[in-house]
Amino acid sequence: MAGPIDVTDNTWEDEVLNSDLPILVDFWAEWCGPCKMIAPAVHDLAEEYTGKLNVAKVDIDNSPEIATKYGIRSIPALIFFRDGKPVDQVIGALPKGALKKKIDSVLGS
Repeated sequence: MAGPIDVTDNTWEDEVLNSDLPILVDFWAEWCGPCKMIAPAVHDLAEEYTGKLNVAKVDIDNSPEIATKYGIRSIPALIFFRDGKPVDQVIGALPKGALKKKIDSVLGS
């Protein structure tokens, strides 16, 4: 079972931009209540989509460069990347079913 990987400013390029699979990046912070609400769903989806989608988490307090680069002003923010480029995003806490539909849309399934 594989959960989300923790990504930092230092590992961003290797883990996200050079990912072989599409990747969902969850921008969050320890003090963010809605971020904590969706964390179990994000973890479950990381396991459910193993081999089809990578899932990463970026703590915006520890990796502010990435958050600034992608204009993260509200969290939770989830951005889907394919071939190193953002292709879709979700802002706010969505239920697991809605996140699953978004993932399926991005993956074209």
